[in-house]
Amino acid sequence: MRIAYLDCFSGISGDMLLGAMVDSGLPLEVLERTAATLNIGARLEARKVMRGGITGTKVDVVTADTPSHADDHTHAPAHEHPHEHGHPHEHGHHHHHHDQGHSHTHEHHAHELHRSLSTILSIIAAAPLAEAVKTRASAAFRLLGEAEAAIHSIPVEQVHFHEVGAVDTIVDIVCAAAGAAHLEIDRWMASPLNVGSGTVECAHGTLPIPAPATLKLLGDAPVYAAGRPMERVTPTGATILRMLGIKYGALPQLRVQSSGYGAGGRDTPGQPNLLRLIVGESEAAHAATEPGTEPIAILETVIDDSTPQLLAYVSERLLESGAWDVYRIPLQMKKGRTGVQLTVLCAPHRLAQLREILFRETTTIGAHWRIESKMALEREIVEIDTQWGTIHMKIARSAAGSVLNAAPEYEDCRRIADENKVPLKQVMQQAAQAWAASRKGE
Repeated sequence: MRIAYLDCFSGISGDMLLGAMVDSGLPLEVLERTAATLNIGARLEARKVMRGGITGTKVDVVTADTPSHADDHTHAPAHEHPHEHGHPHEHGHHHHHHDQGHSHTHEHHAHELHRSLSTILSIIAAAPLAEAVKTRASAAFRLLGEAEAAIHSIPVEQVHFHEVGAVDTIVDIVCAAAGAAHLEIDRWMASPLNVGSGTVECAHGTLPIPAPATLKLLGDAPVYAAGRPMERVTPTGATILRMLGIKYGALPQLRVQSSGYGAGGRDTPGQPNLLRLIVGESEAAHAATEPGTEPIAILETVIDDSTPQLLAYVSERLLESGAWDVYRIPLQMKKGRTGVQLTVLCAPHRLAQLREILFRETTTIGAHWRIESKMALEREIVEIDTQWGTIHMKIARSAAGSVLNAAPEYEDCRRIADENKVPLKQVMQQAAQAWAASRKGE
């Protein structure tokens, strides 16, 4: 199982996560292409910076209204642009509110346009991205909109996002979804969250940290406050944590494959403004408790609005893409509906790829998976001569070498039966008899 672990000792924001992904080896081009496909006039820039003496990667969303840092070689800028998510997490305001006529803390906000949730979802839907990425990002924005709507007791469609801030938020969330898909992570985990302390100035006045939307989105996540007073977990950061389905806890046993640091906007003394990402393979996947044991991923979903032809097609696509097996079980769902449980068996490293096919090719909106242990007998293929030609036999042996099973290959038998106009069962029987005869005297 491939695990990504986020060390949130200085919190998390959208740009910090993107920086950590790039710093750990994700090609920047993956995120640049994603930002470009959104067609909202934004691009990404990445640069190395120092935070508390540690080098990290800072990723910025650049638009016509924000400055480029391409020629900025300073390691600890005193301030970042007020619209960036990663500027020291000390937001002078948040990028979303529900009242389009509300005056803002910064004078130049007065003429900003706004985007509704439905508009942002349309932008994501229109982008030429993998369906799994669009599904994940859209769900994240719904969570963000629902959090704001609950806080202000308004319908979710009355929640609006500042034009400039919404560009940052859209790019951060969609690129995070695309980066996660590219990394092919099976499980996302994180440490308890350092949310910061103090107050934050927003369109609604001075509020305690964490901000209301952030607190709503974090739910029952383990949180604490440490270091100088500042906002360390942003609403976008909290949204992304929910989007990734984070499980909180200590770093599990794993074999580290890569790691990286994503930087916030300012170097904060005594508390490096960094997010660490560790990517590795679960140690359990390497622990063979018995000879012949290996990990197996089991991916399942239930579908109640699909045709048999579509499910057959999806099964073929999954097998062509590396699934070990695919099977379907009819079942009765709530309200008396008839459904089908689709189960996919595969190697753990193929889980992300096959999961994407499942979401793209079926109507399901949810799936679950688990990693279990699989024991397989040692196998070999031998050739057996029959009166009609050569047939391959699959032989299964125990760890001690004893033959436990032998079966002729179906495709060979079927070809010979068709070519010679004989019953398939007769071909299979003769193959088995020929193999048994070949073993006499062993």
